[in-house]
Amino acid sequence: MGRDLVEHAVPGGHGEFPAARLRWDPDHRERTWSRLESQWDVVVVGGGITGAGVLRAAARLGLRAVLLEQEDFAWGASSRSTKLVHGGLRYLARGQVGVTRESVRERDALVREVPGLVAPLPVLLPLYDGQAARWLAYRSALGAYDALEGRLHRHAVDAQEVRLLVPPLRRRGLRGGLRYREAQTDDARLVLRVLREAVGAGGAALNAVRVAGLLRRDGRVCGVQVVDRLTGREAELEAAVVVNATGAWADRLRGQVGAPARMRPVRGSHLLLPEWRFPLAMAVNVVSPRDGRHVSVVPWEGATLVGTTDIDHGEVPDGEPCASADEVDYLLECLQGPFRSLELTAADVVSTWSGIRPVVSSGAVASWDESRGHAVWEEEGLLTAAGGKLTTFRVLARDVLAAAAPHLPTPGRAPAPAGPPPGVQPAGRLGARFGAEAGAVLAAAHEEDREFVAATPTTWAEVRWSLRCEAVNSLQDLMLRRTRLGLLLPFGGAEVLDRVGALCAEELGWDASRWARERSAYAARIRASHSVPPREAAQPADGGRVPAPA
Repeated sequence: MGRDLVEHAVPGGHGEFPAARLRWDPDHRERTWSRLESQWDVVVVGGGITGAGVLRAAARLGLRAVLLEQEDFAWGASSRSTKLVHGGLRYLARGQVGVTRESVRERDALVREVPGLVAPLPVLLPLYDGQAARWLAYRSALGAYDALEGRLHRHAVDAQEVRLLVPPLRRRGLRGGLRYREAQTDDARLVLRVLREAVGAGGAALNAVRVAGLLRRDGRVCGVQVVDRLTGREAELEAAVVVNATGAWADRLRGQVGAPARMRPVRGSHLLLPEWRFPLAMAVNVVSPRDGRHVSVVPWEGATLVGTTDIDHGEVPDGEPCASADEVDYLLECLQGPFRSLELTAADVVSTWSGIRPVVSSGAVASWDESRGHAVWEEEGLLTAAGGKLTTFRVLARDVLAAAAPHLPTPGRAPAPAGPPPGVQPAGRLGARFGAEAGAVLAAAHEEDREFVAATPTTWAEVRWSLRCEAVNSLQDLMLRRTRLGLLLPFGGAEVLDRVGALCAEELGWDASRWARERSAYAARIRASHSVPPREAAQPADGGRVPAPA
């Protein structure tokens, strides 16, 4: 089992991992807090993929940089995506050539630099009778895709090959398909990987720290006031540059400098179905019968993911978004044509999730017509990283630091090279997810921790390591972001919670009272945000209705 988890992770065995330096436990939190009230080069507000990318880029330049997240790392859209690292074929179809070119380049770079965590994913677009125009349009788009990649691929497959690739597809009227490649990831683990690399390079990161206000001097932002949400203590941090990387919530911080709203919060909801009910060996791109949008059906972590919707959310919430009943219906409708024989219903859904995308508004009528490009705005000393997508987080980080450069000291060192450290060749699941720390994860595991958690690819070794070393403050942090057990198992993983509770007591010192509170709050979160909503449930602020085609 150990060799399945990680092979040839480091030269010389487990002792060479910098595990102690990167152990995010209460002592680490205290040490980090004790040095907050000092002069920083960069303060990053927001712990999603954008903020993590900025922190890592700054730390690798030798800058004094700290990241502050009021909830948990990857709490927002960065843990609630479709798990795709993709070039964006649909962006190309809408003429967003620049976004697509950038995305293709970054997708391929991430596959090389974080192998396994960002893994190649074959995708099939099935084509049926009456779709000749669609066939020609996408053949042309894939030709342009190849040109942007700089290499040619065979895309067209006949009906017989399609049936072999995706046996559950409806056969009647099937004419063939188009095959192309993208990549996929565990989005929350990617954020953690980038953050831990940032801390390893000298940066600092704290979750559960709320930025209560901005400090100003001579009309410019010069720092932040913060509150520790775990203890209530307060601090003031001065910085040469404050970066607003709060995603869909960016306008809230911008409002403190009098800037007008420019974001368009867009909700994307997803369903997860069990593999035994919906088996797939590759992703399939299906078309909504309601509005003609493309929806992805993706094998992920031993299950099948369906998403996403794309609707205006209105005001961003203080709490967590959730899928509406109509969105669940919309996604299931997308499966009824191509996968009719499976007779999938809401009763088959294991979990749901919704994320609020940080889209920059251009005034487009439909939310899905907005560009997924990014922007960097400087307003009275506050730098806002706006828009973008998971795939292009490194580009946005570089653009942020380029805009910040006039206010920063000369970097203390050249940027560190990307990819695995020299001599380190991580392999297997732990190598993919934990990189150079994979051997330490395995070394910390008890014998029984090498078992899988129920019917998932997650091991108990990962659970123990997350509790010990990854800044877990709540059961929700552990089950929904450090691991994805709360999404992969029915009822949020209720069947494994007793063993999880025993590990929390062992690693975090939680007593029976603390565990009861955590378990109750977690169960409420699963019901509110990750279950199929009843038809009579109150809808989100916009009514949760998926727009009909114009």
